[in-house]
Amino acid sequence: MSQSYQVVRSKDSPRNHKDLARFLAREGAEFLAPMLDLLEQGRRTIDQWACELGKVGIESLLILSADQLAGRPHPGKATGEVRHHGRQGGRVQLAERQVGVDRPRLRRKGVGAGGEVELPIYRALQDNPAMGQRVLEILLRGVSTRAYEQVLPELAEAAGMSRSQVSRQYIAASEEAFKQLVERRFDERDILIVYLDGQVFGGFCVVTAVGVDSDGHKHVLGVAEGSSENATVVKGLLTSLVERGVKPGRRRLFVIDGSKALRSAIKEVYGSDSPVQRCRNHKIENVMGYLPKDQARQTRLTMKAAFRLDAKEGMAKLEQLAQWLGQSHPDAAASLREGLDEMFTINRLGLPAKLCRCLGSTNIIESGQSSVRRPTGRVTRWQDGAMVLRWAAASHLAAEKHYKRIMGHEQLWMLKVALDKEHALDASRKVG
Repeated sequence: MSQSYQVVRSKDSPRNHKDLARFLAREGAEFLAPMLDLLEQGRRTIDQWACELGKVGIESLLILSADQLAGRPHPGKATGEVRHHGRQGGRVQLAERQVGVDRPRLRRKGVGAGGEVELPIYRALQDNPAMGQRVLEILLRGVSTRAYEQVLPELAEAAGMSRSQVSRQYIAASEEAFKQLVERRFDERDILIVYLDGQVFGGFCVVTAVGVDSDGHKHVLGVAEGSSENATVVKGLLTSLVERGVKPGRRRLFVIDGSKALRSAIKEVYGSDSPVQRCRNHKIENVMGYLPKDQARQTRLTMKAAFRLDAKEGMAKLEQLAQWLGQSHPDAAASLREGLDEMFTINRLGLPAKLCRCLGSTNIIESGQSSVRRPTGRVTRWQDGAMVLRWAAASHLAAEKHYKRIMGHEQLWMLKVALDKEHALDASRKVG
């Protein structure tokens, strides 16, 4: 029984897509920069991005293989026994797909169509489908571990080529290009809000930080792999934000999923006076988990109504609800009371309802998380934390291209005033 494949050709690629692999193989200073462009194109899902990444990697090997046989093509009269003769399409196996590639065409001097010279790398890729998978693994690992200097030599070695064909200057340029992307700074951004949330993949968890500046624009600040209950991992993520410009000097609002590790890390890195808003959606779902269906709906509506009141009145209403739940469902009551004060931080800041809808949950991070769930839903076994991190990081960067300004962004000046006012009050208390 023959096996069917999906052939990926990406007709919506940018105009210079056909040149990406040639840039990769010939221009040291631009190595892997085309891949960066592919990474940033949000209209692709992450599995499509991975295939595009593999496609460019394979095409770069085909160019290097052709140059090894015929030398680099030069303008003017062709020389040598084997010469470049345009380009032609082809297909190679990559993971679960067949990918359409653009490959160099070679012919022997003085011979017609019968003098076609086949690229050894192309034949190897067709005869050994595992080689295409290996190419993809090397590329993805290079992205996730930031070991960019090893990518091209490993690709060449995996395809049976010598590492010596790759110059040190070529490697250094590629490493620097990627560092500029993954180690970007935020010194010029007035980050007012930092959202923190974790996403679980098997036995691994990726903690994501998304910031919102004073104009309402969202930015992926960073990701870290490790348990969301591990304060060391979260502290490391926040410390990296400080190093890249999100410094403790200004008061910010932190919106978190309720993890004690997140709260502890915020206190240690940004200070105990940093205002923290607990995600209301997480709280509602936690309480619902302890209740039967016939009581869950009414409890949910009551909690949502209380969140719209001022802080003092809203907390009083939820305490009444906890007392009632405690009679038959003490675990639900305990869950409701836990962290109750931080459920009303945005209410105490005196913010309008429209802005509170956005600041009351960690839903902003969900766009990146949902984009990684779709292609990885069928994965039953993650190899290691690096594998999880590379998919999560790539998906969040892709989702960032779709980000719009947050709901109520025109009212963010009110949050800034409230944060600055609290900061001034704290300073005066310390002086007094």
